Amino acid sequence: MMATEPLLEKNSPIGNRDRESEIDFQRKKQTIHQRIVGSLDITSTDEMQTPEFQQELRGFVELFDDEVELTADEIDRMLTELPWEMFGNGPLEPLLADPEVSDILVNRAHEVFVERNGVMEPSDVVFADDAHLMRVIQRMATRVGRRIDESCPLVDARLEDGSRINAIIAPLALDGSKLSIRRFGKRHTSLEHLVANETLSQPMADFLRAAVAARQSILISGGTGSGKTTMLNALSSCIPHNQRIITIEDSAELILQHPHVARLETRPSNSEGLGEYSQRDLVKNSLRMRPDRIIVGEVRGAEALDMLQAMNTGHEGSLTTIHANDTVDAISRLELMVAMTGLELPLSVVRSYICSGISLVVHLVREQGGARRVKRISELNRTPDGLEFRHAFSLKRTGVDSAGRSQVEFVIGQRPCCIDSFSEFGVDYDPSVFEPASLSEDDQ
Repeated sequence: MMATEPLLEKNSPIGNRDRESEIDFQRKKQTIHQRIVGSLDITSTDEMQTPEFQQELRGFVELFDDEVELTADEIDRMLTELPWEMFGNGPLEPLLADPEVSDILVNRAHEVFVERNGVMEPSDVVFADDAHLMRVIQRMATRVGRRIDESCPLVDARLEDGSRINAIIAPLALDGSKLSIRRFGKRHTSLEHLVANETLSQPMADFLRAAVAARQSILISGGTGSGKTTMLNALSSCIPHNQRIITIEDSAELILQHPHVARLETRPSNSEGLGEYSQRDLVKNSLRMRPDRIIVGEVRGAEALDMLQAMNTGHEGSLTTIHANDTVDAISRLELMVAMTGLELPLSVVRSYICSGISLVVHLVREQGGARRVKRISELNRTPDGLEFRHAFSLKRTGVDSAGRSQVEFVIGQRPCCIDSFSEFGVDYDPSVFEPASLSEDDQ
């Protein structure tokens, strides 16, 4: 039985080690691991905690002590880390146990980067060589029923803890195998938490909470790592508990705070090219599952049209995300995705569909220094000439602090027209923040 959780205790330090010494230690560890593999009679990670196993493992390590020349500290590390090689994720275990690490990026055996608290930094974690890295990659893939080898040199999958992995090896990867791990915290996120983190202001949170309760369909846009999924999780907590939600994702990342959720996940084709179920397939099927709202983790292609159809046919208040550089780009990309269906729809029809389906666009950015912030909340309205954005809230940069981090303030802008419909859904919202006295000179 293979481990699915990090074998290292939370918050265990990795330490600052000399790189060459660390590579040498990893090579020694691989030598011992290859000698003892299959010799230890153990079938589960629970057995590793027994005194009998520890004593047997120490015996094997000391048996090869003369051959690999271990120091006393290295012997202790061997006893700790050899189980990682047998059942875990090798040298990555300390990173996977660190709750502050959100991304682990392995460029090659001796080059590993991590993102910790929003800041990318090099790690002192290394592998012995590419073969060592490859074994860890193959173990991860095998756990989730995937394979990776020369005939299938790329894998994209979700681990049981919710982390998303992408691995690519030769002949596609040059200079060694590549592994990317995107981790998702298990802590529930709320709008209050995002306000405390200065992702958005309290008036913005109050407006979004009311908009979700009043069944306004929302498109969340932003670049990679800007906090789109976190925002989607937070908004889901505002959906009334008597409504049924269907979630559709390529790799399940959402942690919805709701009692009535049916989760769906796409499936790639098998080695014969059969058995694929795309997001578009699942969106179509979800309409037969009596949803009140549909949440698509991220629209990437032709499923955008089916999502818009759902929003326009009784599933108002649905939510989704899209990769985009700004609010206008988000709508342009959505238009392009609808065109990917192959249907020759006039642009005016596509825009009408988008405008009647989507009420609000929430755009997020990742600031210098790693902070994620809502840059703009905009209402989407149709005009005779096309589409019009009414910017309800905007981010204004006021300077840079001594650490190089952006100093910002959130500015209140135009009053969204959708506020007039909130009362129809029994939502009590005070729109006085949008009165002229609340506007800055630039927004009036």
